[in-house]
Amino acid sequence: MRRTAIDLMGKRNWFFLASAIIIVVGLISLFTKGLVFGIEFQGGTVMTFQAQSGVSAEGIRTSLEKAGVADARNATIQSTQDGTFLVRTTESDPTKASDAFTAVVADLALPAQDITVTTIGPGWGRSVTNSALLALAISILSILAYISVRFEYKMSLIAVLALVHDAIIVLGVYSLFGREVTPNTMAALLTILGYSLYDTIVVFHRIRENSRNLQKQTFMQMANESINQVLMRWVNTSLTSVVPVICLLVFGGETLKDFAFALVVGQLSGAYSSVGIASPIYALWKEREPKFQALKKKYAKETAKAS
Repeated sequence: MRRTAIDLMGKRNWFFLASAIIIVVGLISLFTKGLVFGIEFQGGTVMTFQAQSGVSAEGIRTSLEKAGVADARNATIQSTQDGTFLVRTTESDPTKASDAFTAVVADLALPAQDITVTTIGPGWGRSVTNSALLALAISILSILAYISVRFEYKMSLIAVLALVHDAIIVLGVYSLFGREVTPNTMAALLTILGYSLYDTIVVFHRIRENSRNLQKQTFMQMANESINQVLMRWVNTSLTSVVPVICLLVFGGETLKDFAFALVVGQLSGAYSSVGIASPIYALWKEREPKFQALKKKYAKETAKAS
């Protein structure tokens, strides 16, 4: 089988530019539009209505206004194929939420149904947020410690940088599309860390193995050769992991789509960052070491003359 020989390291500035543009656009959106947090983070109420034919989301919104729900115009209303409507509001008073539910059922003459209202206070939302941030911090510290011991500290720092790169892109896309951030999103972010880290470690491991007997070429050239050696594995693992999630995004329910959306964006970003961001940054850093500086001065000139 013929081995690929793509000059990925030679295109590293294009990779850096593409990432910079995506991240800057995402950060602008985050600072201007911000993120839309679900009620699990900011507190609020979820109402589930079993509707009948002829009932629309706008009709439910109008009934919510009649019932005195303050943010009825901004409430999130999702419908399913079985005629169920899921309504999210910022109402944090359980009594008022239950009264509003009863009023909407009466106003729209909906079938008799149990009161399905879930109210979450802002205190619980803060607890969820703190737990998510704690899990993220522990994950990053664990990654730093493991890679530093197993490989070297430069790899660990760059691996975490790649994870930050992927997280910013996911959050930026969420802000741009106005997607709601839920606990599913946080779970997806932690899952993404695993996918992204796996891709990065696969490439780093091959670079590390090849660097032990580095001769007659620069570290950058060897890194490029190493990426090409694992390129098909990188493509295959990326495709086999992202295709099922895309199917889940297209055909899954609303709850699953939240999780799948973050996974799709994160997996694509993670696969890209391992080759386009982490590897070239690592190679540039390593070439500053005396040993590899000497190889660069000698063999980079010879390569330039040969070309």
